[in-house]
Amino acid sequence: MTDPKKLAIKDFVYELPEERIAKFPLPERDQSKLLLYRQGQMADHTFTDLPQLLPPRSLLVFNDTKVVQARLLFQKETGGTVEIFCLEPVAPYQEVQLAMQQTGNCVWKCLVGNNKRWKSGSVKLRFDGGMLTAERKAQQEGHFLIRFTWEPAELTFAEVLERCGKLPLPPYLNRDLTPDDHTRYQTIYANQQGAVAAPTAGLHFTERVMEKLREQQIATAYLTLHVGAGTFKPVKAEVMEEHEMHAEQLYITKPLLQRLLLQEEKPIIPVGTTSMRSLESLYWLGAKVLEQPELPLKDLSVSQWQAYETVAPPTATDALSALLAYMERQHANYLHASTQIIIAPGYTFRICKGLVTNFHQPESTLLLLVSALIGEDWRKVYQHALENDYRFLSYGDSSLLLP
Repeated sequence: MTDPKKLAIKDFVYELPEERIAKFPLPERDQSKLLLYRQGQMADHTFTDLPQLLPPRSLLVFNDTKVVQARLLFQKETGGTVEIFCLEPVAPYQEVQLAMQQTGNCVWKCLVGNNKRWKSGSVKLRFDGGMLTAERKAQQEGHFLIRFTWEPAELTFAEVLERCGKLPLPPYLNRDLTPDDHTRYQTIYANQQGAVAAPTAGLHFTERVMEKLREQQIATAYLTLHVGAGTFKPVKAEVMEEHEMHAEQLYITKPLLQRLLLQEEKPIIPVGTTSMRSLESLYWLGAKVLEQPELPLKDLSVSQWQAYETVAPPTATDALSALLAYMERQHANYLHASTQIIIAPGYTFRICKGLVTNFHQPESTLLLLVSALIGEDWRKVYQHALENDYRFLSYGDSSLLLP
């Protein structure tokens, strides 16, 4: 078995010409290409074909996170601009859902552009009917803690971002925001505010495709994983053991666990790598509470290497049932957990039987995940996509991978 800690990221490289990166979305979401990989064979389709290509009686699982306007451009008194990019909440809540509803003031972990020009004091950003003020509280490794205060104080932080923030496009698009991006860089089912990057595999879905899924009796379910900026974090370490995987916030509801348990032997297919990471994390959370039934809620997390260090993993049914029973004991309607799971060659999938996903950057943890699912065939898939005019990355084309 492959030891994922010893994997060298240089083995997951391919040549991606700049012109193959999709800088803008297609006029119609569902007219993107779809590369079907099924048991080693490949075929070209259009995304509207997806419902007929899925295995019968599949359950398709979507990530319903919504991208927030996390880029804030503040003016200094001297007229210069300071850009603040909100990463994750720190106080009074670390939980994104609660932090978005906070009124008056809050503290977030942020990236700061032009920080050297921000000598001291606070910076201000006027918006329609109000004012947002930012002050640096502390500098930590690679980021700052920023205290935000705003008027009118009764506005929630979500409303403040909606009024004065900008949508954070992926850095590799290397272009300014257009009015189109406000709708096209969100999935049509985006619902829970808190991501700073879109779960892009879902961008191809339209009402027309959803209707076809119903006609084909393909069931659907939703979870929430708030995609962090770490999704774009390049792997700089030579071997994966030295790469620290980013943590992301995951929300689990009872109906989702009940629906997954009903699926038993039938295929569960995640839409996107974030949905896949979430589903596999549910399994490992279940394994954890099986071992520690009284685990405090605050310790509900999946560490980077947990999946590779567990000696006797339970069945998927036992793990998910344990998580459901844990929720009952905690009298919780939903659970909030964090996951650092790294899915790389050597990983054994516990829940997922396939994947709908876009084409990812060379030397990325997302490419490791694809390789974990379909093995060395990832090279054939990417070569086929490059030779057949597929568009790559966030606004690019799609694939359905069925190992």
